[in-house]
Amino acid sequence: MDKIYEVLERVRKESPLVHHITNWVTIYDCANIVKVFGGSPVMAHAPEEAAEMTSISASLVVNIGTLNNTSVEAMKTAIAAANKKGIPVILDAVGVGATKYRNEKIKELLEYKISVIKGNASEIASAAGISVTTKGVDSGNVSGDMVNIAKQFAYDKECVVVATGKEDICTDGESVYLVKNGTPMMSQVVGTGSMAASVIGTFCAVEKDYLFAAIAGLVCFEIAGENADKTSEGPGTFKNKLFDKISTLSDISINKMKRLEKIR
Repeated sequence: MDKIYEVLERVRKESPLVHHITNWVTIYDCANIVKVFGGSPVMAHAPEEAAEMTSISASLVVNIGTLNNTSVEAMKTAIAAANKKGIPVILDAVGVGATKYRNEKIKELLEYKISVIKGNASEIASAAGISVTTKGVDSGNVSGDMVNIAKQFAYDKECVVVATGKEDICTDGESVYLVKNGTPMMSQVVGTGSMAASVIGTFCAVEKDYLFAAIAGLVCFEIAGENADKTSEGPGTFKNKLFDKISTLSDISINKMKRLEKIR
């Protein structure tokens, strides 16, 4: 995990096209976060063009925050195209566990090959089939060992699982890492969770080891958050400074500030 900056450099050099079918609440922020990292965002939600746009992209990010039947159709079409092309699919399981409809649709999407499933603790637990109480899109209480839940889910689905929180759990079903960077201010701004999924999608677009890509993306994103929080006056200024700090990330700052632990 000593080559995180090298992945960031590849993002900046290659400027991968990252296709999103995402959350209408945070779509502007998702586009911006990809752009400031060095990628090229595109948001094509119409089922009529979702597959075609995916076919020219380097990765696909699917976020179910504001899903409906039309967007689900587009997601399925796009994921099928991504699977055919062999590019990574990142599924942000926003709000899973909150409603029956959302739970049904996540099951349908998980029938496809997903590269990275990302969510907070209750979203990941719910997607894994564990009964939890959720609060809209905020994390609820999960009974059980979240590390084991995430690891088993990743093993069962043959993918990477990222469970975000105070410490982010990242696992491919065998290895488990904790990303300990970040700041509480990130939870005070709507959209940082969706942005994290977009960052993971951007890094996966240039790095085929999706576990490493997810970890590298989160470390960079959260270090930038820490740096932004040092001089912000509150959530509003924090968000603007976050974009600024991403654009100035360096090898020295990443190696100095990263807090990463392998636990399994």
